This record gives sequence, structure tokens and C-alpha cells, in this order.
Amino acid sequence: MSSLLTHPPSTQAPETQPAKTSVDLDELYAASNIGEILDQLDRELVGLVPVKSRIREIAALLLIDQARRQLGLSTDAPSLHMSFTGNPGTGKTTVARRMAGILHRLGYIRRDHVVSVTRDDLVGQYIGHTAPKTKEALKKAMGGVLFIDEAYYLYRPENERDYGQEAIEILLQVMEDHRADLVVILAGYKDRLETFFSSNPGMGSRIAHHVDFPDFRSDELLNIADTMVSGLHYRLSIGARQAMQEYIDLRMDQPRFANARSIRNALDRARLRQANRLFAQGGVLNADMLQTIEEADIRASRVFTQ
Repeated sequence: MSSLLTHPPSTQAPETQPAKTSVDLDELYAASNIGEILDQLDRELVGLVPVKSRIREIAALLLIDQARRQLGLSTDAPSLHMSFTGNPGTGKTTVARRMAGILHRLGYIRRDHVVSVTRDDLVGQYIGHTAPKTKEALKKAMGGVLFIDEAYYLYRPENERDYGQEAIEILLQVMEDHRADLVVILAGYKDRLETFFSSNPGMGSRIAHHVDFPDFRSDELLNIADTMVSGLHYRLSIGARQAMQEYIDLRMDQPRFANARSIRNALDRARLRQANRLFAQGGVLNADMLQTIEEADIRASRVFTQ
């Protein structure tokens, strides 16, 4: 105590740390854990090489922005609103979820959170109904990602009593005023979204990243089928796998084909047929029988008779 009284605290200013002049990008990448999500995308999605490359480019942009921030070089945060274009079943929703994870781990959104909506979730059917619906959806998504599927249905110029334009105007305002706390991803067919952006230039100007999702090839769809059945603890017999390849080739040429979504639906129906076959057969069933989808379960599809 006496030493404190006889030696008053020094009034000398503390030494200042030298300004940071470099950043280790490898350390920054490892600390963010975004590599885990990028690897997960590679495991989850067959093919889609252009999409995966584009997502990696966006991740690299954001990581470099983080490095610039650490050195005091950044000014405004990069614009992050996006459009995902492509046919149904090409993985747009899955990639949106992974994109939310990347944005969250890099600190661009507060929550690893995606709210998926369509026109019906945003647009009301009478005066005064649209604004509350749109604002409620935005409130749920705030701090994360709002994914608007088939966003072009918000705009219906042929119907002067349509309230979609009101939803668009609210979205535009929030996308600008809260762009540091909300990322909006518009999804749908490429040609229709391009028409939508032409008719709503304010929306188009706010979209910084356009990601186009190609259709899957026939061999990629067969690999997707293998992944799906394995994930459900089933397997395709040799004959069933050959039948599945033939099914895919035929189905791709038919109307309303929806890529991986159509494959999932086909496998759901094959499982239904397998269950009915085993039920009709009766008797003792072993694990192999319960897990195996046979050729007949695939070939019973109407696709083979059309």
C-alpha cells in the first residue's frame, strides 16, 4: 500500500500498436470455416460446375473484402443481392442455403437463416393487405436471406388491379435501406427474370450477382438418383439402375421435366411400388429385400408406355 502512495501512477501515454500492414489470407480462410460449406456443396450437388465456380468467386470476393477491412482499406460493403436462374430442380434452393452459411460465417449477415417465399406470401388480394404481408416476410428474413422463388410473378402489368407492384416497391426500399442486414435472392426461369428486370430497372440495378444454373446431364441425374437412394438407405439393383437410366433418358424429353426434382418423385413412386410388391409377397423379409429397389419397381412407370 505504501509503495502505491509514494510512487504515483505514471502519466506517460501507453505505447501505441503499429498499424497493421498485412493479413494472412490462409489464416483468415481457415478461421471463417467457409471451406467446410464449399466442400459440402461439392458433396451435395452433382455437376453444376459453373454454379460452384461462381459461388467460390463470390466467397473469394467477400474474403478479400474482410482482408481489406482488417487493413482499413474497405469503405462500403459489397452489394450481395443475387439472382439464381435456371429450370426447376437444378439446386437453386440448396445453393441459397449454403450461400447463407457463407455470408453468416464471414459476418455479412447476423443469422444463418433463409426464408423462402413466393408471390402468395407477399401480395394481398385487396387494398391494404399487401404491405403487411410483405413487411411480415421481410421481418422474418431480416438478419439473413430472403429467397423469392419465381419472383417475376410479383409483376403483372396486364392486371391494373394487381397489388404486386406495391410489394416490389417495399422490397426495393428495404433492399437499399437494410442491405447491411438482409440479402435478397430472386429465383426463377432466366428469360422471365430478365423480362422482370427490364420492366423493373430499380430491382435489376440492385442485383449484384447473377448465377445461372444449367440443366443436369443424363449421367449426372443417374448419379443423383444413386445419392438419393443411398441417403434413404435403399439401393438400386443392377437391373433397376439400368432401368433408371432408361427412365431418365425418356423423362428428359417429356413435358414438365424438373431435373433432380423429377428424379426424387420417380424414386418416391418406385419405393411405393416396392412396398406394395413386398406386401403382396408377404412372408419373411430380410434387410436386403427391404433395401433393394428392383427393376420391376422402375419399369412399372408410365414413362415406359407413353
